[in-house]
Amino acid sequence: MTTRSKATYALWVLFGINLMNFFDRQILGAVGETIRNEWQLSDTALGTLGTAFTLIYAAVGLPLGRLTDRITRTWILSAGVFVWSLFTAISGVAQNYAQLFAVRLGVGVGEASCAPAATSLIGDLFPATKRGKALSVFMLGLPLGVAASFAVSSWVTQRWGWRPSFYVAAIPGIICALLALMVKEPKRGAAETHAISGAQRAGSPYRLVLSIPTMWWIILSGALHNFNMYAVGTFLVSFLQRVHHAQPFEAGLISMLTYGVSGVPGLILGGVIGDSVMRRRSNGRLLVGAISVLMAVPLVYFALSQPAGATVSFTVLMFIGWALMYVYYATVYSTIQDVIEPSLRGTAMALYFFAMYVLGASLGPIGMGYLSGHFTMKAAQAAGVTETTFEALRPFAPQGLHSALYIIPVLGFLLAVVLFAGSRTVKKDMERLQQWMREAADKTPRAESAKAEAAK
Repeated sequence: MTTRSKATYALWVLFGINLMNFFDRQILGAVGETIRNEWQLSDTALGTLGTAFTLIYAAVGLPLGRLTDRITRTWILSAGVFVWSLFTAISGVAQNYAQLFAVRLGVGVGEASCAPAATSLIGDLFPATKRGKALSVFMLGLPLGVAASFAVSSWVTQRWGWRPSFYVAAIPGIICALLALMVKEPKRGAAETHAISGAQRAGSPYRLVLSIPTMWWIILSGALHNFNMYAVGTFLVSFLQRVHHAQPFEAGLISMLTYGVSGVPGLILGGVIGDSVMRRRSNGRLLVGAISVLMAVPLVYFALSQPAGATVSFTVLMFIGWALMYVYYATVYSTIQDVIEPSLRGTAMALYFFAMYVLGASLGPIGMGYLSGHFTMKAAQAAGVTETTFEALRPFAPQGLHSALYIIPVLGFLLAVVLFAGSRTVKKDMERLQQWMREAADKTPRAESAKAEAAK
């Protein structure tokens, strides 16, 4: 097998792993409204399940990121996929809220292995000029995994209940765990222009990553973007069932299109356009991301403003708007590779993920749940209802959730501003990295040997 074919095979395995990563993660969003009604949960309690997952995901991700920079990455991936697949299956046997809460923590521990190890591998399998496209293929696992999860889980739930929807994900997950062991581990820095081998800068790896100005803007952008992604992912099906009166499977299909399939054109075009613009402007990727998010804001706002039952117009507007939101991944993930040296990429991704999950994804579900409950109570009080039981507040839940979701376009606008700010610093950070790699390459044994031969 040629080097190119090995890289292609590895990329498709990583794509499959990422697809199952988001398939398993999104099942709860697809079946959450059914669980909420069965166990009579508040929106805050439902959101807390997602928050617990993301907090443990972020906490475990940091040490796994450091481990990624030290040991064989394919081993980490294989073990992680097996663990999260096992706990996803166990989720289906949970008998109460506390048990489901605990099991979702196990899923988070396993899934924390995916991004740092996979993106670090891609950074060493593909040169800088092709990383945007390679990362776009990898990140296609996000929308396709989410889309498949919404479609399969809602279909299974409508026919057999919500529990079997967790079981069906275990087998493909275990297959992915085995395939990961067949990926050949590349040398760190193998795809760089400058042959730096395993060269590292002295000092704390976390301080080194945070010494790069662009990383601060990227981390802040991740918090804003993940708040929106996880808030919508947790409550989109609920919104469609409550406000647009969709049946579970219909809500799942609309969510599959708007939140899942929409990511395919967003990621592909984002990667291609980002790489193309970067050849002319070093800050091209972040500019493409910022402009795309800015264009998405009014589309998402008008999608949410559609009247009850207008599912066609909602689907069209939300599909286009969310496709533009997905451009974020193709442009920002590849930018991290552009400003971080190979020996720190696992750490950088883990630090980025820690911040954006703690500050964004963990707050998205519970924050949206709290806002939904707040506006639900206000609507009930305006109607003269003073009881706070589940049944008493049920008629006002659609209005409450609908009002809460309008925070999404507001945060989307702030995200565009942050990405524009990052585009102002990335050029100097890229130049600084290239200068360091040139100096590091000159100090490698091979370079020193060549100098000695030339001196003779």
